[in-house]
Amino acid sequence: MEAAMGLMRRIPPKHTDTALSALLSLLPHHSSDLLSQVDQPLQVLCDIESGKEFILCEYNRDADSYRSPWTNKYHPPLEDGALPSLELRKLEVEANDIFAIYRDQYYEGGISSVYMWEDDNEGFVACFLIKKDGSKTAQGRRGYLQEGAWDAIHVIEVGPEDEGMAQYRLTSTVMLSLTTDNESSGTFSLSGSIRRQMDMNLSVAEGHICNMGRMIEEMESKLRNSLDQVYFGKTKEMVCTLRPPAEIVMRLPDC
Repeated sequence: MEAAMGLMRRIPPKHTDTALSALLSLLPHHSSDLLSQVDQPLQVLCDIESGKEFILCEYNRDADSYRSPWTNKYHPPLEDGALPSLELRKLEVEANDIFAIYRDQYYEGGISSVYMWEDDNEGFVACFLIKKDGSKTAQGRRGYLQEGAWDAIHVIEVGPEDEGMAQYRLTSTVMLSLTTDNESSGTFSLSGSIRRQMDMNLSVAEGHICNMGRMIEEMESKLRNSLDQVYFGKTKEMVCTLRPPAEIVMRLPDC
């Protein structure tokens, strides 16, 4: 299992589904662990009743059906599917509306979904998902890439309130893949994933959604900086070292 997880950490996100399927066939007795621990690129389904798309993941799946955050119904229909309590469902609806505004302001398009459920510690868990397709054929704005996807998964465990305070544990994963294809640079492909965790004790005076929103905003800022420095920064450094721009080569003295 340890070797399998090490392999999955090194697999580009665009090949995760193929690699996971192979591992599931090789390690059927570890299937539940692999499915729960391996983050896969997010998929999308349309809720016909509401006319809105929602994101599919392990956190809104029951058997082979997925619960829509818009209508609270499973697709395909499932009679005994797990549902959040009425109070938590009200919070989930509010979080979906607010997170859609956040997604549009930060990502200029894309699809978002929020799911919540009770845990065994008298608290609850919330999952915030964003999928942005930056390809030329995508519907989102500013699609400049031949292929491009940004998948963000934020899972927050919220502990029970104690004297107006609550403990929050945020685990965030971002999967990035992009491909460019033009005459000047040719075909270039880059993909990877990054995961970080954050723990905070916060007052619940302003509500759970405000606290979770601030944590996600701070975490996404850190993840963007890390991706910019690690993936783009190192790639640019290597490319410029191996293939320096023509104007730099022209200024080099003759040997």
